Amino acid sequence: MSQIRHALSVKRSDDFAQWYQEVISAADLAEESGVRGCMVIKPWGFGIWERIQRLMDDRIKAAGVQNCYFPIFIPLANFTREAEHVEGFAKEMAVVTHHRLISDGKGGLIPDPAARLEEPLVVRPTSETIIGDAMARWIQSWRDLPLLTNQWANVVRWEMRTRMFLRTSEFLWQEGHTAHENREDARAETLRALEMYRACVEDDLAMPVVAGEKPENERFPGAVETWSIEAMMQDGKALQAGTSHYLGTNFADAAGIKYQDREGKEALCHTTSWGVSTRLVGGVIMTHGDDDGLRVPPKIAPHQIVILPMLRDKPEDEPLLAYCEEVRAALAGLSALGEPVRVLLDKRPGKAAAKRWDWVRKGAPVIIEVGSRDMEGGKLAVLRRDAIWNMETGKSAFTYPQREDFTAGAADLLAEIQQVLYSEAAARRDANITRGVSTMDEVAAHFAEGQKNPGWVEVQWSKPTGAALDAVVERLKALKLTFRNVPIDAPPANGTCIFTGEPATERVLVARAY
Repeated sequence: MSQIRHALSVKRSDDFAQWYQEVISAADLAEESGVRGCMVIKPWGFGIWERIQRLMDDRIKAAGVQNCYFPIFIPLANFTREAEHVEGFAKEMAVVTHHRLISDGKGGLIPDPAARLEEPLVVRPTSETIIGDAMARWIQSWRDLPLLTNQWANVVRWEMRTRMFLRTSEFLWQEGHTAHENREDARAETLRALEMYRACVEDDLAMPVVAGEKPENERFPGAVETWSIEAMMQDGKALQAGTSHYLGTNFADAAGIKYQDREGKEALCHTTSWGVSTRLVGGVIMTHGDDDGLRVPPKIAPHQIVILPMLRDKPEDEPLLAYCEEVRAALAGLSALGEPVRVLLDKRPGKAAAKRWDWVRKGAPVIIEVGSRDMEGGKLAVLRRDAIWNMETGKSAFTYPQREDFTAGAADLLAEIQQVLYSEAAARRDANITRGVSTMDEVAAHFAEGQKNPGWVEVQWSKPTGAALDAVVERLKALKLTFRNVPIDAPPANGTCIFTGEPATERVLVARAY
């Protein structure tokens, strides 16, 4: 077999963290902004986020949830009402204390001491408190329930260790906030949102996940229950890809979200919140990327098919461009994966091979090159991004179908690529979840230094709480491990807790995580 020369300088197997950073740069997804922990999301990266946003927003609205918007500045007093909530976010809050700058007399600017705010404003880290104020105004009677709201916004959490898309000081997300008459309705909404996330991330992002409940120590600050979807990256680490929280009446009590019930008595609402963020783009990179760059699932690709005419800056370019435009129009008239096909005719000057590798690194699902001989024969040179190499020859795995044949099968091809990416990731996830571990020593050995990709371990435990749980968390922390979630579809426990020696009550996933 001929040697394959990959488009990136770093292989995943050599340095996964550096590979991840190189993909972001080579695929032109984002760049540093000059502000610590903040990034500029470039058109291709933002296009992927827009696709995720569009598909998720359709699911949100289909559930009867309405979009709205709330201010980015939240009075500090709002956070002090719910002690556990403020404690959970205190270290990450960015605070505005002044409303004006003045000259420092040295050519610079400083906050004006006379412009100090009477009450500091927190730059939104999450919106439970300010939306709770609105809910308290909007809800009077049981007839106003359920109240189902969502906003697409940016939030700020002052992270100490940042990584583009995965953990940034500012990021984009959606946050759903709902209020209900009782616990049953609120928990049903919590689980509905969780299932919505699972379906969207698996069906649209082709990223297999495990849905389940977070242990007590991993709950959202102030929540009664937190549920998550966890995805396995190619290095075996877990990525929390979305969360849904049942908040009980904790936030309702703090914000005064009350209603007159059906018997005419005053009652507190049960509330929920749920969200996913631009960290999903990081998940797509680490789930589907290869040593040539990004591979974007067709459902979320801004351009699903890219056509590259082999231009020579000569008169014969004109009929070639006309031929390519006919191909583009025919493909754009098709429907694939439930939507019109998104196809781009790349007319930029430059050699087709150089542009091909640009789109390979960006991960466009299908790349078509067209030269004068292809045009004369009514053919296309087609490259699938999910399988770009001929493993026998080490060369690019082009196929050369007739134009009409390719057009007829384009929709099926995109659906096949979507399924292939999901199946590859699901097989990798399933192969790297280890079960049957029965002692803490076995866990330590499994995750010992030098293990390249230990994946996840499923263990049985007795669900300790309080100080007993804290002791378990510290033991795991020493191994750089965390609890991920208790899978919804896990079989019942039938053994002994590996931490306490007591009868186990459930199964929980343990892993290293982003």
